[in-house]
Amino acid sequence: MLAAVSPLTPLIADADTGYGSTLMVAHTVITYIRAGVAGLHLEDQVVTKRCGHLKGKQLVDTDEFVSRIRAAVMARQQSGGDIVIIARTDALAGEGYDEALKRLRAAISAGAEVAFLEGVTTREEAENLTRDLAPTSCLFNNVPAGVSPSFSVKEAREIGYKIAIYPILALEVVYPAVTNACRQLFDEGEVQSPEKDGKRWGPRDLFKVCGLDELMEFDRQAGGRGYIEDA
Repeated sequence: MLAAVSPLTPLIADADTGYGSTLMVAHTVITYIRAGVAGLHLEDQVVTKRCGHLKGKQLVDTDEFVSRIRAAVMARQQSGGDIVIIARTDALAGEGYDEALKRLRAAISAGAEVAFLEGVTTREEAENLTRDLAPTSCLFNNVPAGVSPSFSVKEAREIGYKIAIYPILALEVVYPAVTNACRQLFDEGEVQSPEKDGKRWGPRDLFKVCGLDELMEFDRQAGGRGYIEDA
């Protein structure tokens, strides 16, 4: 659904562990390609995984991790599609930097184009990573209140990262707003606009964000009768 919103905008999607054996990894990759996803990351946790910024993560061995990456590369080639394969390791927390680096290098040898070390803890660690894996592109995951520093886009670029993702950006700003609105409704019986001008967003405003004006114009040009008058 997200890929279809703006097909020209590259979308990176989390593919977790690939959701099973190498056959399931291949199925996942092909499905993502058909959906229009531009890149996906596959990791080395066990199938019943947990967030990379929580404790107690369990990993598969390096051979199984590499088989996932190899399956992704094979599926991409056989499908005739195109998608960037990002190899993610969660080994840093439990196994240390050297083991994490070893896993990423093995994944790159198997065909991954981008390296993703989850849970870097210092800027020095991040700089070591981008230097040790050059010229392979590295990805930084900015999770607010997670185990990693909150590098800005400028800082990530200075460190040597080629990609930085901010996966909870919408959630972290929407959550307190929704909580505040629900609390207002519960306590006061009405919702006050958070905007200074007092504006509340109605259905038409939200539909316009989703492309209502463009859809109405398309319908008119095609000779349709769905929007003879303005919506």
